[in-house]
Amino acid sequence: MSIFSFATNTKIKFLALRKPAFILSTFLIISSVLIYSFNGLNFGIDFRGGTLIEIETSETENLSTLRKSLNSLDLGDVQVQEFGSPKNILIRVEQQAGGDKSQQNVVNIVKTELNSSLNSEVNFRRTEVVGPKVSSELIKAGIIAIVVAVFAMLLYIWFRFEWQFSLGAVIALIHDVLLTLGIFSLLQLEFNLSIIAAILTIVGYSMNDTVVVYDRVRENLRKHRKKEILDLLNISINETLSRTIMTSVTTLLALSSLYIFGGSVIKGFTFAMIWGVLVGTYSSIFIAAPLLNYLKVKRDWTTTSAVESTQK
Repeated sequence: MSIFSFATNTKIKFLALRKPAFILSTFLIISSVLIYSFNGLNFGIDFRGGTLIEIETSETENLSTLRKSLNSLDLGDVQVQEFGSPKNILIRVEQQAGGDKSQQNVVNIVKTELNSSLNSEVNFRRTEVVGPKVSSELIKAGIIAIVVAVFAMLLYIWFRFEWQFSLGAVIALIHDVLLTLGIFSLLQLEFNLSIIAAILTIVGYSMNDTVVVYDRVRENLRKHRKKEILDLLNISINETLSRTIMTSVTTLLALSSLYIFGGSVIKGFTFAMIWGVLVGTYSSIFIAAPLLNYLKVKRDWTTTSAVESTQK
């Protein structure tokens, strides 16, 4: 029997683990905040500032060889990636001490190295310097994007369900975002704009997973009017478990392939997505659903009365 067919007939008491799950999540959130307070984030060029050079070559070049050649210049963090086509290459070099003069020296050094190391003709299409002011604005824009996304989800769930569902979903989202920031701070992985995109994707993925569970909970609230709320939540999670497993496993298979074979350019993005899928699946089952019990979700949707919470 496959894991998917097994998941269609499960009777797992997930809510029996709600207290250990809350303790674990609280510990992880506090740890993430403390780690971030001491370590901070390893901001990439997008947030620290630096030099951006876009080139076009007459022949397709080996990016790994080019990356090693530029790293030998000891200019700090250097990123090399294709831009649009294999012959268009985008090079980012981190901010150098010494102001504009140092940045211009970096441009000259990189151009000299490219002309000598590449076998094809090089056309320098664009050269830009990202200063500290632009970097700080990008950080603010990234924070605003995450906050707006979470707030929009709050309103969406509120209108579609009830405030108990909305609050539970947003707490689960905040849980996922904080744990993602915590793991990046702990491992000191590069944090750039692609990670912001990954976090926003995680928010959407986690919310989608939570909405599936919540939708089944709402159906069962109307169907099983006399059943205890904890039993009803367990039934709802088990009924959506096969869908959750299939979605998570297939997504993880694709992301794992990208992480292993996708190269260093997207490694941070795929790691954030893999972590987000795991954390998002966990929070949908062990955070978002149990919170409905503590928030006393309504049983009768035609009145304002609430279900009595049991076995707190």
